[in-house]
Amino acid sequence: MITFLILLVLVLLIGLGLPVAVSLGLTAVGFYALQGDMRILSMLPQRMFSATTGFTLLAIPFFILAGNLMNTGGITHRIFRFADACVGHVRGGLGQVNVLASLLFSGMSGAAVADAAGLGQVELKAMADKGYDPDFSAAITAASSTIGPVFPPSIPFVLYSSITGVSVSKLFLAGVVPGLLMALALMAAVWIVAWLHKMPRRDHIAWREIGASFLDAALSLLTPIIIIAGIFGGLFTPTEAGVAASAYALVLSMFIYREIKPSQLPRILWETLQHTIRVMFVIAAAGFFGWMLVHQRVPNQLVTSMLELSENPAVLMAIVVLVLLILGLFLEGIAVIVLTVPLFLPVMTEIGVDPVQFGVIMIMCSMVGLLTPPVGMVLFAVSSVAGLSVGRLSKALMPYLLGIAFVLLLVVTVPAVSVWLPNLVMGP
Repeated sequence: MITFLILLVLVLLIGLGLPVAVSLGLTAVGFYALQGDMRILSMLPQRMFSATTGFTLLAIPFFILAGNLMNTGGITHRIFRFADACVGHVRGGLGQVNVLASLLFSGMSGAAVADAAGLGQVELKAMADKGYDPDFSAAITAASSTIGPVFPPSIPFVLYSSITGVSVSKLFLAGVVPGLLMALALMAAVWIVAWLHKMPRRDHIAWREIGASFLDAALSLLTPIIIIAGIFGGLFTPTEAGVAASAYALVLSMFIYREIKPSQLPRILWETLQHTIRVMFVIAAAGFFGWMLVHQRVPNQLVTSMLELSENPAVLMAIVVLVLLILGLFLEGIAVIVLTVPLFLPVMTEIGVDPVQFGVIMIMCSMVGLLTPPVGMVLFAVSSVAGLSVGRLSKALMPYLLGIAFVLLLVVTVPAVSVWLPNLVMGP
């Protein structure tokens, strides 16, 4: 009964239009205020502060900064040109380039919105100049940006690790195969759409031009190699990798490419600060809310209730995935993670699901939420940049959502898709 009331109040507050962080905080504060337990309420500041002080969370602002620097410093343009040289001749042309460029950029920033807002503008302009249908261009731009939080490095994986204690390195490795499969699924969807609409193909370009585009982008393409090699070579932790990515992007943009001037740095830092504050406020409020759930034994009650509903692991997994997808319709990805991980991880552990696999499932479910109305952040970002209505863009996204859903189904039903690589490299 307590569980139902808590979740009902939370849903009502979110439904009234209050920010997720405020809704989480008010629900927890209201619960203890009604009980008259001022001793617990006095712990609110301490709980909110401690939720944001984990060393792992330091990676978040630095990966956000890295993405902002890359979008401003000419790195995204070079990545796009190289991707065009590699796959621009495949049916679907710049649609295929869009997916490959997003995959390459995802190995640097780890944020879907950064991809959609930065690289997305480059992709949309290039496709518009070539006469591509705006619905097709906007849809694949939005869909391909969701590769970023799955393929390492990944801001959502950092957050999941801070909540669960699961190794960030393992989570990063777990995202490699699903991220590549997402790219392949989207490229296949682009090919099918292009074939159905008889889109033109361009000829292969000269190897000399491919080599020139590679050399121009080579230093940019070193970023994911530096990050991954540094982590697994023991040079720095996954948290410190964010600092390394930001520093490398800054050096490239200011001193090598010379596309960022010192006068632009305050604006870049201010945008990073604003984005970081929004994320950390949700995490802080969720810290107290999550502690309230544990204090009231809500996860234990949920485990008991779900096991009474069914003892079949497949049925329970299907229920959890369905709930995550429904929540993704109304909440941003970070909110879904901080709200549901404390609730569902005990259920997953009880039925024998690897926490690493569950982490990939959760992030992929939240990626579907980014592309679906009424609160899909990437959907709205691309809709705004492309000048299309949300309804029109949502319709155009259907083939690509099916591709992402297929990969999600693989991750759910075949654990090896997500856990094989981390177990191979780091052991079970």
